[in-house]
Amino acid sequence: MTKTQDLQNIKQQILDNNVCSDLASQATQLVFGSGNPDANIVFVGEAPGKNEDLVGEPFVGKAGHLLDDMLQSVHIDRNQIYITNIVKYRPPKNRDPLPLEKAAFWPYLQKQLAIIKPKLVVTLGRHSMAMFVPQGKISELHGTTQEIIIQDTEQSFKCTLLTLYHPSAAIYRGSVKTALMQDFSTIPSMLAKLN
Repeated sequence: MTKTQDLQNIKQQILDNNVCSDLASQATQLVFGSGNPDANIVFVGEAPGKNEDLVGEPFVGKAGHLLDDMLQSVHIDRNQIYITNIVKYRPPKNRDPLPLEKAAFWPYLQKQLAIIKPKLVVTLGRHSMAMFVPQGKISELHGTTQEIIIQDTEQSFKCTLLTLYHPSAAIYRGSVKTALMQDFSTIPSMLAKLN
């Protein structure tokens, strides 16, 4: 089976297992993830917003446009990366994802990562970061890396985790945008080291 088929199977498992059925009932569709299944870098956001819910792809709204701009600034094509969220359905009125919702989707995210096997996992925002570094504070950890082990039921692998602010926070706060752009600019040299 190809990685694309394996990812499709995980998507189907989420639907078959009726994960977060209350969220699903209020959402337009499941927003599983998109991009290159052979990517060296996977971006992990928090949960889909209104535009993502309508289109069925992560990061297609304002925050997605900023992410695209940042990718262009470091000469990375969106087709080279993979993007997903922890929670795969839009929370009502774009509220923060709840701990129970994040916990319900966590095993599926680990399976996604175990299939793709990226060299670098980039968390976007505090909710995403907290799943990998539960005691961490984004104000202290943004721009820093650490080795993590992704543990799926069948396998585990090591990769590097980079913590970034969420692009949506950068849209409204200039200081966050400056920090995000600066942290983002380190990605190419980081990837070069990891390769």
